[in-house]
Amino acid sequence: MPIKPGDTRTYVKHVTAADFARFEDGLVHAVCSTFSLAQAAEYAGRLFVLDMKAKDEEGVGTRLSVRHKAPAFEGESITIVATLQKYNGHEVLCSFTATVGDRLVAEGETGQKILKKEKLAKVLAPKQV
Repeated sequence: MPIKPGDTRTYVKHVTAADFARFEDGLVHAVCSTFSLAQAAEYAGRLFVLDMKAKDEEGVGTRLSVRHKAPAFEGESITIVATLQKYNGHEVLCSFTATVGDRLVAEGETGQKILKKEKLAKVLAPKQV
């Protein structure tokens, strides 16, 4: 059955101390950081890429928007539901919601592009002097 707009993929992220907001100057707060939420949201969208890509292809991120609404605490599980909005050529566009129980933690959008691994390697390979 082909993947179509409106289809969903779900990823559950378990919040640990490694997800806390930290910078070079130390701990900001002991809750899940926006950065950790963003990474989990991208992975939820990647679940579509994993279903769509061929063996000689890989996905690369193209966009990410996160609206962080509420905290998620250590020990809680965040359910991220990615909803396919559009599959345009090789670009996969999703919206997502991240919840803990009934509490909306975040929402936003992700974009990933499916490219041939060979082409991606040429773009990402370090330049030879």
